[in-house]
Amino acid sequence: MAAMAKAILLALLKVLMIVIFAGWIALWILKPTTLWTRKWKGAEDSARHTVFGYNGLNFAVFTFPLIALTIIGVVYLNLVTKEPPRSRPARSAPVGFSNPVVVNSFVGILSSMEILAVFLFLLFLAWTYYARISNDFKKLMPIKSLKLDLWQIKYLRVATRFGLLAEVCLALLLLPILRVLPIFQLIGIQFEASVRYHILLGTSMIFFATIHGASTLFIWGVSHHVQDEMWRWQKKGRIYLAGEIALVTGLVIWITSLPQIRRRRFEIFYYTHHLYIVFLIFFLFHAGDRHFYMVFSGVFLFGLDKLLRILQSRPKSCILSARIYLFPSKAIELTLPKDPRLKYTPTSVIYMKIPSISRFQWHPFSITSSSNSDNHTMSIVVKCNEGWTSSLYDVIQAELDSDAGSMNCIPVSIEGPYGPASLDFLRHDSLLLIAGGAGITPFLSIIKEIASLSSRRYRFATRVQLIYVVKKSQDVCLLNSVSSQLLNQSSTQFSLNLKVYVTQEEGSDATVIGLVNDFSLVRTVNFSTKCSNYAVHGLDSSVLMAAMVALSSIKFLVSLIFFNRIFVPTEMKSSASQKVAVPSENKASKEKTPSSVVDLLLLASFIIALVCNTFVAIVLRWKRLKKDIPAASPKQGNKAIELAGSVEASTVEDHEIHFGGRPNFQDILSKFSDETGGSDIGVLVCGPESMKESVASLCQLKSQGLNIGAKGKKPYFFFHSLNFTL
Repeated sequence: MAAMAKAILLALLKVLMIVIFAGWIALWILKPTTLWTRKWKGAEDSARHTVFGYNGLNFAVFTFPLIALTIIGVVYLNLVTKEPPRSRPARSAPVGFSNPVVVNSFVGILSSMEILAVFLFLLFLAWTYYARISNDFKKLMPIKSLKLDLWQIKYLRVATRFGLLAEVCLALLLLPILRVLPIFQLIGIQFEASVRYHILLGTSMIFFATIHGASTLFIWGVSHHVQDEMWRWQKKGRIYLAGEIALVTGLVIWITSLPQIRRRRFEIFYYTHHLYIVFLIFFLFHAGDRHFYMVFSGVFLFGLDKLLRILQSRPKSCILSARIYLFPSKAIELTLPKDPRLKYTPTSVIYMKIPSISRFQWHPFSITSSSNSDNHTMSIVVKCNEGWTSSLYDVIQAELDSDAGSMNCIPVSIEGPYGPASLDFLRHDSLLLIAGGAGITPFLSIIKEIASLSSRRYRFATRVQLIYVVKKSQDVCLLNSVSSQLLNQSSTQFSLNLKVYVTQEEGSDATVIGLVNDFSLVRTVNFSTKCSNYAVHGLDSSVLMAAMVALSSIKFLVSLIFFNRIFVPTEMKSSASQKVAVPSENKASKEKTPSSVVDLLLLASFIIALVCNTFVAIVLRWKRLKKDIPAASPKQGNKAIELAGSVEASTVEDHEIHFGGRPNFQDILSKFSDETGGSDIGVLVCGPESMKESVASLCQLKSQGLNIGAKGKKPYFFFHSLNFTL
């Protein structure tokens, strides 16, 4: 009965989310039409004399639907079971939607669902622009303050409407990077994968905004009004100078986000990205509160998400131990204390900050342990190349080389874990895991998860093949944590086969077991936990987070109504609620967009809502820590060094190693499909983009019905692209 009630509740929540989302989309589609403009002005006039005013109406219609969708979505994800699946999916169910349809080095790997979403979004942009510009051209009026020719007036309207396209992109820009309130997870897209949508939306927004700003400056230039218009900070209407500041700030953020800078100078990218606060404030002053309500839902949710993440990382935890690999790979496996009640799914990610290295920088890492087998600890692997990770290596190495009698405590702040809500990608009969370099880290947790649950009655894959592509043989040290699963399979009920491809070394007589043993020599160091001994406890209750979002919305609306009733005169409210699409000589200047006073009141209401929520969250967190959260297990904090010994293998013949070349993925897929007898195969790839695209192309051919197998069999291939953070 309980299971049936839960299923009914989930179905009702899903229907409600679909209705709300469809209504929110309908608002955006109707907004450019003349019918909506006429009806909406009438609705604002009616609401202006009520207690809510036009502010409450705009918030309720344009902002709150997405907030309500988030509240329901958080509860829905909490109810969706995170237990491993006990049944197989239908073979044909995910093929048409999740498998790759377009594989291209420029656009990446796109499924049919993603292509449909992009097409509908572009169609909506085209519709919005056409509806606005056609209406403008029908009602062209000369601008009193600017003496322009007809073509200049038309071009100015074209430039203005490009600003609306930038506004549409901004409305969605912050949604893909929500972690605690993961809207994109409702459609099966995890945070690491959704970041690319944030990049695409940000690039599109800057493109449209640049056309909008540059074209406006061009018209001012040809009409000799640059000096008059460029530096204006109007008391009423659009503040041009604020728009210019927002555009310059956005360009700085976008330029420093380019891969050439982000990968080589991560600190520059990280710190300049925080200029988003400046960008949003000046966008508010430039566009006015009515336009800001269109994008405010994303800003509102991002502010709450950031607040919840900051509070979740308090208090600090600590590093229990570090395992330093002795060979020149500069890799470290860190062990952190974990609340035994904290459960996370394979491929989950945590964000870690070490104040002794940087007080502001957060870095993501894939969890390599399983919460089912490790109740009190969680592990991550850090590949120490340069920058922040190199500083971490130096800190630990300095502790080892010091003359002190005991190891110092290293406090850390942790956000997460963030991971998939279910284990659907593990439901297949067989799994083919393809990893390149550091992309092995998500698969370490998958292997441990399958091994820990293989003795139970869960329908996980019983046959797993791991393809590991590395440049140097020393990189196999990252397999150290799963050596027992690789080399001693007699106690497990699943078959695990490993094939290692070393691309930049000549052939040798080395074996898999030999390499794993040779590179399993590590220095294990325990740290003191006296400075900060709280275990990682994970995210707060989903119900609590949903309640905080709802309360924040109420606090914001109440504060905004209160401020407008006290500080905004009636005549200003009237003029602030009106906005004309085309300026006219017959219109008084007071009928333009809202003044900066109204914008400041909106900003103040938002800050008050966040401050009040912060206070409530701190009190709730303090009570929870006082009652529930256990402390980390104390360590001696000494320099005792342990060398991991070799592991005897009982299944050496099941593993292969190849030197001097890259793997032939078509041959690998063909052989694996023959070995599995045509069952459905989950192909999980994590590594360089070129590797993902190569495997995706083969899976794409298979999904189109072409035969890859040598014996004419037609297994079902399901492609899953994973992202690693190391």
